[in-house]
Amino acid sequence: MEKKGFIDLDVDKSIDIIDEINRMRKKKNAVILAHFYQEGDIQDIADFVGDSLGLSQQAADTDADIILFAGVHFMAETAKILAPEKKILIPDLQAGCSLADSCPPKDFAAFKERYPEHTVISYVNTTAEIKALTDIICTSTNALKIVESLPENEKILFAPDRNLGNYIKSMTGREMVIWDGACHVHEEFSLERILELKQQNPDAQIIAHPECEKQILIVADHIGSTTSLLNYTIRHSGNSYIVATESGILHQMRKASPQKLFIPAPPKDSTCACNDCEYMKLITLKKIYNTLKYELPEITLEQDLMDKARGSIVRMLEISNRLQL
Repeated sequence: MEKKGFIDLDVDKSIDIIDEINRMRKKKNAVILAHFYQEGDIQDIADFVGDSLGLSQQAADTDADIILFAGVHFMAETAKILAPEKKILIPDLQAGCSLADSCPPKDFAAFKERYPEHTVISYVNTTAEIKALTDIICTSTNALKIVESLPENEKILFAPDRNLGNYIKSMTGREMVIWDGACHVHEEFSLERILELKQQNPDAQIIAHPECEKQILIVADHIGSTTSLLNYTIRHSGNSYIVATESGILHQMRKASPQKLFIPAPPKDSTCACNDCEYMKLITLKKIYNTLKYELPEITLEQDLMDKARGSIVRMLEISNRLQL
């Protein structure tokens, strides 16, 4: 029944799959949390849609018995760490993260030992093992403020995203050692093709996620997390935007501002018009239905690992709450 990391069973074509998902989650006291990078139909059925910070906060606060995470593996792990008593489900265990994979725990532990006087700040896009080796977790929403909240002379080791780390370093002037990792989606945007789009749409604002490469950030009119990019398009007076992040966020942008034009920034591969995360797109309505029905696959972690990892996440949430992020 369970193949390739998900429940591989057909769904009866006579049922309304969305109605059944709604019925089951009510009966089972389950909530569906979905990342902005999910397909639009999945975002539309979720109880909460957000970025990594928002999803972490929801996972910590919900009184549901079951959390179904329509996202990638590290997000579901984070939910389990914050709510160990709850059943955490993910529709496909293969929904990983190239950025998390770029920071193997054994290699990072050895790297960390070279900088014993440094405070370790790790991006939330990491495994539970990396979180256990970290002092403070951050997200793209709060990374800048978390770094700025530390004393100016504090030495920082930042992992795993080199683009986000270098962006924060350039904004703060802080002394930072940066792990050499990256997200395959945000590294693939083509500056040449973005500038061609800008030439075709001269009034369009270029907005970019800080995981993008430096040359993309240099030409951007606004840099921010997925939530920041969304809010910018809502509040900004312009009518068109070239969006350099995973294309799933365009669904919320179009819902919030249907009168505006949103153009996905193209990758270097000339055959594609947008840039998608292959892992995020593994999640489907059919898998969500089967996951709720059978309550599998379930995220399980060793208690000792969860205890070690929880401190870095809690510290992030405490700083975020104090700074009202």
